[in-house]
Amino acid sequence: MNFKEELEQRTQSAWAVVEEYLPKEEGFSGNLAKAINYSMRAGGKRLRPVFMAAMYEMLGGNSEIVKPFMAAIEMIHTHSLIHDDLPAIDNDQYRRGKKTTHVVFGESAAILAGDALLNYAYETAFQAFELAQNEEEVLRVAKALKILGEKTGLCGMLGGQGVDVENDGKPLSRETLDFIYENKTSALIEASLMIGAVLAGVKDLSDIRQMGSCLGIAFQIQDDILDVTSSQEELGKPVGSDEKNHKTTYVTLEGVEQAGEEVKKLTHEAVSILLQLPGEKEFLKDLFLFLCTRRK
Repeated sequence: MNFKEELEQRTQSAWAVVEEYLPKEEGFSGNLAKAINYSMRAGGKRLRPVFMAAMYEMLGGNSEIVKPFMAAIEMIHTHSLIHDDLPAIDNDQYRRGKKTTHVVFGESAAILAGDALLNYAYETAFQAFELAQNEEEVLRVAKALKILGEKTGLCGMLGGQGVDVENDGKPLSRETLDFIYENKTSALIEASLMIGAVLAGVKDLSDIRQMGSCLGIAFQIQDDILDVTSSQEELGKPVGSDEKNHKTTYVTLEGVEQAGEEVKKLTHEAVSILLQLPGEKEFLKDLFLFLCTRRK
């Protein structure tokens, strides 16, 4: 099986796990569940649950406890996209080639869907306690929940989004931009890899956190590059939105060529750390390199 076939298989497998945990569209809150599920089923790479599962398996994990966390991380990521697309923030009309949640369901419903999805993600992650087979796995679930909370809250994704929104349209220093990228984008990728590792029994997560940081920042810089060089058909959302919104990015600070070199450098560092870890690393190594050159 070549890399692209394996990636497709792992992506479908990750999505099947996430689908198991989506809310039922019934009762008085059925319309809110429909908005949530519309957003969750809009497509995408399912990159974060794929990372989590691959890291867990690579390090010897063989329990069901990873599954609720795989669903939770994708829910948290989708919550952030729903809110990013709102008129008050990016005011995007398309996401992943489909109309955004606020366009289809209305702005108020999209706000509530994002809020509900964030909370539902934690409800889902808590279900891992029921799947723990012994006291050691219970402790691992607790550690994973701590990572999930830290990496998605004020000191993680939401903190990064806050700084991004506060500085919308303003010129940014490299230091501020690094903070935004480290938190808004990288934190969830770090969380995915760290949770996969801690559920597999790894205690020292410093190298894995650094690996996730390098990969997450490289991923975001590549996104900046694609906003300039890609097409709407390739990307699934309007291109040139950074320029339209007067956003400072690595491309506006460094230019496309230098930004591309930064992607390569960070990806190389992430791969170097990966190769020092135990287990079969071929898929994750290929995935890291693939993200460096992706077109969408």
